[in-house]
Amino acid sequence: MRVWDIDPGFLNDKSLLGEHREIHGIHSILTQGKKGYSRHPETLRWRHHLAALCLRHDMLVQEMDLRGFKHQSPLPPDTGPATPPHTLIDSPADQFDILFKKYAEKPEGRIPLPQNGHALWAAHKYSVMARDPENYKRLGRAVARDQLSFRQLSCILVDALCHPPPPNRLTNALQHMWGYIAEKQAQKPHHMTPCELIRAVQKAAVNESISYLLHSTALGELAFWCCHTTTKGENHEKFDNPQMHPL
Repeated sequence: MRVWDIDPGFLNDKSLLGEHREIHGIHSILTQGKKGYSRHPETLRWRHHLAALCLRHDMLVQEMDLRGFKHQSPLPPDTGPATPPHTLIDSPADQFDILFKKYAEKPEGRIPLPQNGHALWAAHKYSVMARDPENYKRLGRAVARDQLSFRQLSCILVDALCHPPPPNRLTNALQHMWGYIAEKQAQKPHHMTPCELIRAVQKAAVNESISYLLHSTALGELAFWCCHTTTKGENHEKFDNPQMHPL
């Protein structure tokens, strides 16, 4: 039983769907008084964080949507504060180590597992930009100068992505991402809502195999912050994908 703390983009399809099942199981235990795994450390750490558990679930749904899985099992909304647990079963760096061993002879996720801090930062930079452009600059300089260990950086990034991006900074990051697809787009970004903007970026990244965008945490998690309030519980429109898997 495991709920990962690192971005869902690093999980392969099997791990992604497995975590989705685990979250539903933990939610059932905590809300319906079921006894199975009720004393498991993973269940216990989410006991007073149901809203955060639902948020993690919806983050997974955005990643599933990006990969072409059709989600049909929403969790009931929780109105409490979405404060994540203070305790982790494994540190973010150790979670990456677990996945390296787990995927040694298996497919990886949408985002390749980072071999070093530079690759880890490259995957997260737009997500950090969407929260705090100044912190984005500071972290970028620190990574370039090798002033942060992989362990330190992974903790900083997991913590940063727990916080919702302010709307103006989110839009700024989306416009930077738009720059990678702008030449082939008839639409203008300032005429689009943030949700429309991230969906267009997702569609272009997938259809044109733009690896720099496909390997970014922002491609999935910023879609959540852009769109979840208007799409939660609805069958929202998906970009064209040759395979749709009911779940």
